[in-house]
Amino acid sequence: MRVAIVGASGAVGQEFLRVLEQRNFPLDELVLFGSSRSAGTFYTFGGKQLQVKLLQHNDDFKDIDIAFVSAGGGTSQEYAETITKHGCIMIDNSSAFRMDPQVPLVVPEVNPEDALVRPKGIIANPNCSTIMMIVALKALNDISPVKKVQVSTYQAASGAGAAAMAELYEQYRQVLAGEPVKVEKFAHQLAFNLIPHIDVFKESGYTKEEEKMFYETRKMFHNDIECSATCVRVPALRCHSEAIWAETEQPVSVEDFRRAVENGEDLVLMDNPDNKEYPMPLFLSGTDPVYVGRIRKDIANPNVMVFWVVGDQIRKGAALNAVQIAEYLIAQKVVG
Repeated sequence: MRVAIVGASGAVGQEFLRVLEQRNFPLDELVLFGSSRSAGTFYTFGGKQLQVKLLQHNDDFKDIDIAFVSAGGGTSQEYAETITKHGCIMIDNSSAFRMDPQVPLVVPEVNPEDALVRPKGIIANPNCSTIMMIVALKALNDISPVKKVQVSTYQAASGAGAAAMAELYEQYRQVLAGEPVKVEKFAHQLAFNLIPHIDVFKESGYTKEEEKMFYETRKMFHNDIECSATCVRVPALRCHSEAIWAETEQPVSVEDFRRAVENGEDLVLMDNPDNKEYPMPLFLSGTDPVYVGRIRKDIANPNVMVFWVVGDQIRKGAALNAVQIAEYLIAQKVVG
């Protein structure tokens, strides 16, 4: 089994290295690729030093079984044919192919079988916020089909990459030192602030990030579920949080939903308000599950369940989900 990481120097690329090693992913060789800026850099994996190769249009992927790609949508589109032309399966973390009808969009806890049909040799990783939401919604949907969802996201700086996390640190330092605050990665200063703006605004008045949650949820649930989102960047480093209102066809009791979360795949119930126990991003960075708390019935609609979720955007929201897709393919004997 030969595996590649494209975009090895980025925040998600670095997380791929950690996740593959921590999960003892069954690979025989790992090959790292990057841009001209990162080519030649060395990273440690499995006790060995691996040098990043320059990503080029050649036959470097001829003997690669799986390529984890996290180098931006433009790079994914440009190199997709180069990566897949010899049979390598490309698991792409960008938004480039998510809504392509010939590319499955997969969260293993929800729709793993979709990964088995991939006409272009590509499997898309969903948006990080969609991943977290849909893992939790699956537990509710299994009790009674979910018809409508309203969600407000509270997305950490990690969603904009390693440089954005560094900028948040620097902005806090600048504010506390009384220096001018430098803004590059966000629309405004993020330190001590909230920014209700992630990705570009569309004609609908929604941002592209918000529209992603609508369309991606429908694609993975294979139905016409309605999802309306407001996405907010918050001055946390890692872990996205979401407040979710989910309407089901039939009323669902809090007790039944709590049991479903407790028994759900890769879900952790953290719901004890009396003891001030609920998911918080500060304490859950670097963990794998999606945490669910603040579970309650909507005060105005008996068919609506209200709850709060937190998950690490770089792990389950990106690298871990992609690795789990690959593990599913191995279990199904598609590769390996």
